[in-house]
Amino acid sequence: MSVQKHHYESWLAEYGNPPSMLAMLKEYRPYMEKIPSLRRLDESLIIIPFPLVRLREGISQKGLNGIDISAGETLCLPCEFGILMSDPDWKIKTGIEIFVFVHRPGEDFSDLFLRWRQTQVLLDRGYEWVMPYQHRHMYCEGADRIFPFFVLFEQTPERLKRGLTGAGLPFVVQTEDAIEEEPEESPKDEIEC
Repeated sequence: MSVQKHHYESWLAEYGNPPSMLAMLKEYRPYMEKIPSLRRLDESLIIIPFPLVRLREGISQKGLNGIDISAGETLCLPCEFGILMSDPDWKIKTGIEIFVFVHRPGEDFSDLFLRWRQTQVLLDRGYEWVMPYQHRHMYCEGADRIFPFFVLFEQTPERLKRGLTGAGLPFVVQTEDAIEEEPEESPKDEIEC
């Protein structure tokens, strides 16, 4: 059995808030310890789904995944979430950022791993975050250190787990119990206009 679109979508909907993301980060202690304040979680974790950044310098890369991006251009990173740590007292971003990569339906190890590598290339020369509306007051330049975090499912093939283990990259395996799935609606319940 492979990862289905509803596994992926359910996970995205569930983990876009600080308490759920904290529950996941608890499974990898080194990242949980980077959170400035567990008591003031809403002010310490800024979770940005499908994050946007504005690059300071252009990138031109030839080859298999040829990239040609101009300086000042805004782009969506190839990850599901960017997690920024924020000091709750000073209301400023710390120098640590975590990028969450969720195993997508039909994605194999090389595709998943290359999304992390592409993120590293894009962020290598300086960037600033395009912040969500509720955090627009924060000025967010690039980080001192960026970290990857991979989310796999019970249905994810073992080769992905072996590959991430071999590369020394942290991951968690989400069970179906961890995600509250909504019952699927049958077509006869839909209302036609």
